Amino acid sequence: MRSSNPVFSRRGFSRDQGYAGFNTAAQAGYAGSNPYAQNPYAQGGHAQNPYAQGAYGQPGVQYGAPPQAPATTGRMTMDDVVVRSAMTLGTVALGAVLAWALLPVSPTSYGLAVGSAVIAFVLAMVQNFKRTPVPALILGYAAFEGVFLGVISEMYNSRWQGAPFQAVLGTMAVTGATLLIYKAGWIRVTARYARIGLAIAMAFVAVMVVNLLLVLFGVAENGGLRSFGPLGALVGIVAILLGAFFLTLDFKQIEDGIAYGAPRGEAWLAAFGLTVTLVWIYLEMLRLVAIFTNND
Repeated sequence: MRSSNPVFSRRGFSRDQGYAGFNTAAQAGYAGSNPYAQNPYAQGGHAQNPYAQGAYGQPGVQYGAPPQAPATTGRMTMDDVVVRSAMTLGTVALGAVLAWALLPVSPTSYGLAVGSAVIAFVLAMVQNFKRTPVPALILGYAAFEGVFLGVISEMYNSRWQGAPFQAVLGTMAVTGATLLIYKAGWIRVTARYARIGLAIAMAFVAVMVVNLLLVLFGVAENGGLRSFGPLGALVGIVAILLGAFFLTLDFKQIEDGIAYGAPRGEAWLAAFGLTVTLVWIYLEMLRLVAIFTNND
């Protein structure tokens, strides 16, 4: 199973059929300290770490082989993830600020926002089909996504004063709470957990697509399930909970990538996944703030 978030196709660090290391053993030398060394999802009892360097120049080492000193050169670290995430999210923020400052609310800016969203989606999908992370694609996605967010945020702010700021605070709160719950061990990201969550997420997206078509053809009025009423609020809360689910997948991906000695370049994928998930949560939070403001 591939690691996933709202775009549903970002791969995990496992190069086999496992999600983010579910079918991989820990990097050589980590068996004594890594809680994933004895992996219950390993096939045949001999899971293989795709990043470990085996003896005699072999590309991998099987769990149970004699311990070797872990190779640290060129391996992903938490600092790498933090730096790449800061660059990606910073690009989103910069694009949003420039769009907000330079593009007044108008039909032209709305068209530009839609165009930017389409370009961002295309760049994201191209990256998803790449075998290795391409920083230019990821930063390009972040830049165009930022333009889209800037225009949309200005539109919401013009009608619901302060909604973007509240949405940012809400996004930070959801992210912080999810991280605390994940680190406390209240959620275990297993293969079964990922399968169930992804099935629910894909069903949610399918329902939203059908709802959009019904709205476009005039069958559903006032946005249908995405209205600015109680039903729309309920759907928004479900969407935010799905965003929190994707965050747990992102955290697991990062944790496994560091534990299994993923190449340093994989930090770009971790940053990309976090950015997509945070954009998802922010947009849903923005709608939710508007809905509750309407009902005040």
